[in-house]
Amino acid sequence: MAKLWAKKEKNKFYLPGEEIKVNRTFAFSGFDLEKDPLSACKSRMLLAISAFILVYVIIALRTFGLCISGFSADNDNKERELPQLKIENPITRADITDRNGSIIATSLPTANLFAHPRKVRDKEKAAAHLSKYIPDMLYEEILEQLEKNSNFVYIKRNLSLAQRYQIYALGIQGLGFEDVEKRVYPQKNLFSHILGKTNIDNIGISGLEKQMDNRLTSSDVPLQLTIDSGVQDTIREKLTAAVKKFRAVGASAILMNVNNGEIIAMISLPDFDPNLNNSPDERNLFNFTTKGLYEPGSVFKIFNAALGLESGKIKLSDRFDATKPLKLKYNTIKDYRGKNRWLDLQEILIYSSNIGSAQIALKVGKDEQKKFLSKMGLFDMLESFEVTEKATPSLPRRWGEATTATVSYGYGVSVTPLHIISAFSAIVNGGVYHTPTLLKNRHGEGRRVVSAKTSATMRKLLRGVVTKGSGRRADVPGYEVAGKTGTANKLVNGHYVDKKVMTSFVATFPVSNPRYALFLMMDEPKPSAETANFVTSGWNTVPTAGEIISAIAPQLNVKANYDLNEKRAQLIEAAYSR
Repeated sequence: MAKLWAKKEKNKFYLPGEEIKVNRTFAFSGFDLEKDPLSACKSRMLLAISAFILVYVIIALRTFGLCISGFSADNDNKERELPQLKIENPITRADITDRNGSIIATSLPTANLFAHPRKVRDKEKAAAHLSKYIPDMLYEEILEQLEKNSNFVYIKRNLSLAQRYQIYALGIQGLGFEDVEKRVYPQKNLFSHILGKTNIDNIGISGLEKQMDNRLTSSDVPLQLTIDSGVQDTIREKLTAAVKKFRAVGASAILMNVNNGEIIAMISLPDFDPNLNNSPDERNLFNFTTKGLYEPGSVFKIFNAALGLESGKIKLSDRFDATKPLKLKYNTIKDYRGKNRWLDLQEILIYSSNIGSAQIALKVGKDEQKKFLSKMGLFDMLESFEVTEKATPSLPRRWGEATTATVSYGYGVSVTPLHIISAFSAIVNGGVYHTPTLLKNRHGEGRRVVSAKTSATMRKLLRGVVTKGSGRRADVPGYEVAGKTGTANKLVNGHYVDKKVMTSFVATFPVSNPRYALFLMMDEPKPSAETANFVTSGWNTVPTAGEIISAIAPQLNVKANYDLNEKRAQLIEAAYSR
């Protein structure tokens, strides 16, 4: 202690404040920590600071190592996945796209304006302000909602973001917003019968939106369809013009890939805009392509001819007596503008002979006829097809001789256009039936329904209908179109009406290597001077099909082969040589 403290004078007399003086030369040398509080404090502070620095250095090194290498010492340097940042998607209904990825249905965030009427003080003033920013609602309508004796009312659903901001800025007590989403269809009417629509709560109520509602709400991955937007638009434009030109009540069209059952386009007219909240006419909402049952008429002769060939009971060389009407026990069958002579199988199709078709069916027999048509999918609903609106074919209760005869040329059995084109595709594609689908990459391998030989023969016969028969106006140069026409009288109040018909045409192209099938139907087309006052298929659906094939074949990358038409090639060459 004597070394630690220094004295000022030997007589031990101190001035005030000078009693104890620290000798700084001994502050950090030759001292005992337990006996020096100040030095102990400094040492402990130094140790604490060093410890903090060490901890931060360790944390920094550890963090750097994790970020750069992704490894952790706690795991013996084994690779460990870093936690993923999960961001919630505010949209709960997935988009729908066409086959090329173009969005044809999507959902956008929006808001519903609601009110607690009892909390709104000046209701008249509030209604006046709101009517400025909700132009599609009258002041009286808003005021009526605000004056309701209720704790909660909706004022306006699906406000735009601008409307929400403007109304929020008003600061009206008792108003609130509910975050919701709204389904939007950018192409309006173009896919209305395929997609259907959702209700005010964004739940599917028709079409694919209803059929696939669970898929669309359980995953945010877009649902990709087989539909081609460009082809769909082209066909709809041509079909709309034809309805106007021939003054038809409505029309339908389907384009299918014959080799896998994919639907490339599907239109039913009249249609509707699913974006609008109004209630369209029932006819506009009706999807004729999948729900419209009708007696197809002579297009059914395709299946009758294939039945005869497949059964082995009919040969190409066989001839049938069409010199006079065919008299049955309860029915007499006649031809429309018949040739009144013997006809072979090719001529029965070219001239669309009811008499010849009936003789083929009667020779084969009703049991084989029913079995064959059932195998072609013409007796059952296409349950797996991805829209809600589907119909089950209508079959006769009794199937006797008369029914066997009339079914052979398209009367007695009612089916939908989708049934027709699905069965027709199997006839021309080599004999394999593919279930129709709207979903990309969903098609299966298919099942054989006719032999490859029968299919090849049918393609030749149907090509003759287009080059020599009632389908001539669809013979687009270079595209090898083959098909069959059909005109059927409509059944009204239990009676067939001559002046009201349903005309159809189903075709494939190119027939040498079929890729696509096209079906067209017109409901009650009217005669005109241009059609020579006829309403049969050859004057309306056939030329319309020709225009459509000319327009869509390049879109589908189907190359024209003009070498097939030698006369046309010679004319083109002569024109260039002038």
